[in-house]
Amino acid sequence: MKNPVMIFGANNMGRAARDIFDSNEIMIYGFLDDDAKLHGTEMDEISVLGATYDDGFLKYIGKKCEAFVAIDDNKYRKSIVKMLNERRKVMPVNAIHQASVIANTAYIGHGNFINMGARVADNAKVGNHCILNTNSVVDYSAELGDFVQLGAGSVINTGVHVGNEVFIGSGVTIVSGIKIGKGARIGAGSVVIADVEAGKTVFGNPAQVVER
Repeated sequence: MKNPVMIFGANNMGRAARDIFDSNEIMIYGFLDDDAKLHGTEMDEISVLGATYDDGFLKYIGKKCEAFVAIDDNKYRKSIVKMLNERRKVMPVNAIHQASVIANTAYIGHGNFINMGARVADNAKVGNHCILNTNSVVDYSAELGDFVQLGAGSVINTGVHVGNEVFIGSGVTIVSGIKIGKGARIGAGSVVIADVEAGKTVFGNPAQVVER
């Protein structure tokens, strides 16, 4: 990547994304954030330029700079991605830390956040706009859909299939071959030994459905 990056989200994830791009010696053009109180300030010596919908800065994306969406709220994240697709005809770039390990045969989509120590093994697949936090593991032949969030230290074992928009907390273990349905939520520290239906929340060891 030759162009600098505009980061959407002047927040803790934005700061982590800046560190990832720094680890790859990629310049940051600036931050965009919808909190007007941040406009004109700096975060880690990088300027918060304006709002995420400001055409004065959006016009540079796809020409002079790339975009990365550092927002962990999936609804908000999806709206920014949609705006970039429609108004700038671009997909966000990946933020992949230099200290992560990605197998040569792994597939990585667009707009993913892959932090230090994360590992994606042989023939694994990570879709688009996923968040893989520190020391998380996607083992060989496992598959993550789009907008999946994987907490620090969680392990997705071989052959697991995780649907779109699934949230997996920190320290979760999902045993081999399990299927996790779209929009499911897995509580921190859980051990998942059975399939989880779409939209369900599970927690515990072994993980059980939590009724809401």
